[in-house]
Amino acid sequence: MGSYEHIRFTFLGYEFRPRLAKNKYGKHFVSFLPAVSTQAMKAMGAVVRSWHLSRRSDKSLDDLARMFNSIVQGWINYYGRFYRSRLLSFLRHLNTLLVGWACRKYKRLKRRERRAMVWLAEIARRSPRLFAHWRLDARPDGWAMGAG
Repeated sequence: MGSYEHIRFTFLGYEFRPRLAKNKYGKHFVSFLPAVSTQAMKAMGAVVRSWHLSRRSDKSLDDLARMFNSIVQGWINYYGRFYRSRLLSFLRHLNTLLVGWACRKYKRLKRRERRAMVWLAEIARRSPRLFAHWRLDARPDGWAMGAG
């Protein structure tokens, strides 16, 4: 690639820049593709923080799904159109927040994040359509949900 002053730009919440792509033979190459922008992910993160999941221990998992699914589904519909893997990394973080919610809500899960992950993974296995991001294959798997 040549050396140009501007190789990326942001438009309507998408960041256009060179990214890896795969051709029909499975070979990787660099292409100019859109994906959800960093600013849009920060804005989505601010919305998620405004939900104060840690203070919602009075709600059930169904209530949380009812409250937040329409917003998350809107993000999936808009930003999931191109380079979905970038959005999936953000949506998987919602599972971590749900694990924290479960640890605060249920005494038997308190200070047992691994057990809470397994509990949430079991619910995702039984009800894979409960949360909008689970429908997009961002379900918790019950094991590693982050480094450490």
